[in-house]
Amino acid sequence: MLQEIHIRNYAVIESLTVEFHPGLNVLTGETGSGKSVLVDALDLALGGRASPDVVRTGADRATVTVVFRAEAVNGSARKDGVGMPPPWFEWLERYGVDGDTEGEIILRREILAGGRSRLLVNDQPVTLAAAKELAPLLVEVHGQGEHASLLARDAQLDLLDTFARTGELLATVRTLFVQRQELEREWIELNRSEQDRLRVLDLLRFQVDELTNARLAPGEDERLDAERTVLRNIEKIRSAAASAYAALYEDEGSALERLAAVGRALDELSRYDPALDSHREPAIAARAALDDLARALGNYLGKIEADPGRLDEVEERLALLDRLKRKYGGTTNEILAFSTRAREDLARLEHADERREIVGRQLALAAEAYSKAAAALSRERRAAALRLASDVCKELAYLGMNKARFEVGFEDEGASSSVTPETPEDGGGPKGIDRITFLVSPNPGEELRSLDRVASGGEISRLMLALKTVIAASAGNGAARVRTLVFDEVDAGIGGRAAEVVGERLKRLARENQVLSVTHLPQIACFADHHYSVEKVERAGRTFASVQYLATERERATELARMLSGRRITEAVLEHATAMLKQGSRR
Repeated sequence: MLQEIHIRNYAVIESLTVEFHPGLNVLTGETGSGKSVLVDALDLALGGRASPDVVRTGADRATVTVVFRAEAVNGSARKDGVGMPPPWFEWLERYGVDGDTEGEIILRREILAGGRSRLLVNDQPVTLAAAKELAPLLVEVHGQGEHASLLARDAQLDLLDTFARTGELLATVRTLFVQRQELEREWIELNRSEQDRLRVLDLLRFQVDELTNARLAPGEDERLDAERTVLRNIEKIRSAAASAYAALYEDEGSALERLAAVGRALDELSRYDPALDSHREPAIAARAALDDLARALGNYLGKIEADPGRLDEVEERLALLDRLKRKYGGTTNEILAFSTRAREDLARLEHADERREIVGRQLALAAEAYSKAAAALSRERRAAALRLASDVCKELAYLGMNKARFEVGFEDEGASSSVTPETPEDGGGPKGIDRITFLVSPNPGEELRSLDRVASGGEISRLMLALKTVIAASAGNGAARVRTLVFDEVDAGIGGRAAEVVGERLKRLARENQVLSVTHLPQIACFADHHYSVEKVERAGRTFASVQYLATERERATELARMLSGRRITEAVLEHATAMLKQGSRR
């Protein structure tokens, strides 16, 4: 579960630490107090989009740290009998992040005022992509924007797949779709018009012949460029080498001659003072090193020879390489890679008839395999859709929509084992052959229609809660189950009795999961196991947001009274709020 969150210099928050608990945690406060800022900060720590705008004015960075603690999951056990590891254990191993099979996992996000950000897990940097893989193992955040996402068909299909647990079968379908797609592309290439094929063949033959005759070697351009530099400066090189050789060996008073004198002097000194004997070895080593250098320079001078003919050859070769670079690549290595691809393409087109027959058979087999897997996936979805509709209808009844009907409508894309590349869309996609639409009839006598045509904001809120509740329950037991659910103003657009039943549903959901709910309705807040009040105040011309844990019944009743009547709290309103708390605690 989510144990605590630490926030520094984020939006209106200067410094804040909030500890959360099992059960239903409710955050309330006046509009604009910063309730949703906590949810936004949590999303940021889980890999959400970062913006320097969230850094508090005057600060150089914003920091959000969240701590999750592993909890026992319904007495499940590992094979070794010690207990099942937390859901993030495999993720830690996959990304090489330190962590134990028990205990805590800590995520920290830092955003600099200049725009850069970094994310750490257990104090080790990770990529945002890795963090987004980790996030679903820790928490599900249902924000206000998710209401609209329910209207998207892809999102609806993903929800159905989550409920149906089609992960392995869906992965197989995607793999087979990619294989089929690659064969389709080659099939199109092989079946281009004969005129186009001959034109491409002529171009490829010319390119292959040109590159073959060039006889390129890897890194040749760099070696030739270095040789050209030497040949162009041969006299300067000879002069410098001769000068160095003379200073070392030939000139009167040369370096080697002087070192020989130093050696003789040290020999004489060591006869009288043995303490100086240790200094003879460095002098001997220095003379040997300079002697080696003089010999190397002598050999180098003996090999230096001005060869205008060789310079012309190098210049001509480099000019050829420059022409090839303009056509085929920036370096000889890139040109050689192009040559390899051209040879492969040429061989494929020269044997197009043979390859066409092979690819045709492979494509037929791939299409058939995809069709079978996609059909199996479709059957799983259709069976799960009936269960999902039944369970959602039960949840909607519990949420005050007892006359509502919910179904999953299917539009078959019609995968075919005889799919052709000219009409690949007829053969399904990476998610299979199904297109679905969530259909709802909120009231008796109304026909089933898509959500965007019939559902109000309140109905969407309750439908989303029903879907998430059913899907969370379907996840089953074990380490893969999400234990923390966050609802950011799931009560948007509802009130009265509908709000009360949403509160009851959240309370029931919190029996097996940790639930965090941001709400502005007292009918929901009264069901909280743990209540937090968010307040925004102004001090010395700066705005500060704070969170207070309401530990006593009096504090909670006062907050509910504020939610009921505003700032003017009468004894009657306070009594009503106290009664709501008692009623909520009994359910």
